[in-house]
Amino acid sequence: MNAEEHIKKLRAKLDTIPVFQQLEDAMSVPKEYLFLLGATVVMLLLLLGVGVGSLCSIIGFLYPSLQSFKAIETKQKGDDTQWLIYWTVYALFSILEAFIDWLLYFIPFYYAFKLAFLLWLMLPQTRGASFLYETFLRDFLKRNESKIDAAIDNARKNAGSVTEEFVAAGADLASKGLSAAAKAAAKKD
Repeated sequence: MNAEEHIKKLRAKLDTIPVFQQLEDAMSVPKEYLFLLGATVVMLLLLLGVGVGSLCSIIGFLYPSLQSFKAIETKQKGDDTQWLIYWTVYALFSILEAFIDWLLYFIPFYYAFKLAFLLWLMLPQTRGASFLYETFLRDFLKRNESKIDAAIDNARKNAGSVTEEFVAAGADLASKGLSAAAKAAAKKD
């Protein structure tokens, strides 16, 4: 298949997306060239690392959020499960990434790999999140469920006591501040 045939196929696919027709009409540039230019710019940004952290976050969040909304609104339960699994794997990945963020800085083209990984996780054709969940994560979570629940319960209790201490300290500080302000005002009179 030669390049012209590929471009014709691309144009046929882009004909189904109204925004490309609008861009073509407004700019007087064929939509397939606009698409290729946009794809090239995105690839360069990925390779150069400009704004790719935000791009990965948007892609990893926006499409799955829309699909999750659609899944919630349908009567089928299979699509709900697919997107719950995605969010479980995405959360684990995000937590791991936060802990080793300083190390990821040294990996060349990390965000290009991350974007490919996120696409693999979310796309229905690949069902990467389901693969990871069923292969690794489910057994780990089942084995450690009681430990995880205990840690969450402990964190909840500690958060409550820390909040109580913070409020008490804030009230004490506020009363001392008001007392000092009243004494200072009394001295001026």
